Amino acid sequence: MSDITIYHNARCSNSRGALELLRERGIEPTIVDYIKEPLGVAELTALAARLGVPVRELLRSKEAIYQELNLDAPSVSDRQLIEAVAAHPVLLNRPIVVSPKGARLCRPPQLVLDLL
Repeated sequence: MSDITIYHNARCSNSRGALELLRERGIEPTIVDYIKEPLGVAELTALAARLGVPVRELLRSKEAIYQELNLDAPSVSDRQLIEAVAAHPVLLNRPIVVSPKGARLCRPPQLVLDLL
């Protein structure tokens, strides 16, 4: 079992690319398909804290639901953003990779190499 976890969306080329880079190095990470099994508010809050980035950076602002929910409004709190991601997992930016060296959003996929 690997000590690396990838929050993965198989439809995303960046996510597939990061997974491929790991596998090319003989690493089979724990794969969390957050589309099929959405993360809860507590999990997302912990993940955001681990990443150490503003919660807004976890969201895909180009998704239609982002605009529909007016998530770009400055008045939307971090808690509301996390609740939106929990309800609409497609909003989560990806891939996010967690390893003993840290956690990061791996866009472009080559950023995963910094975590090895």
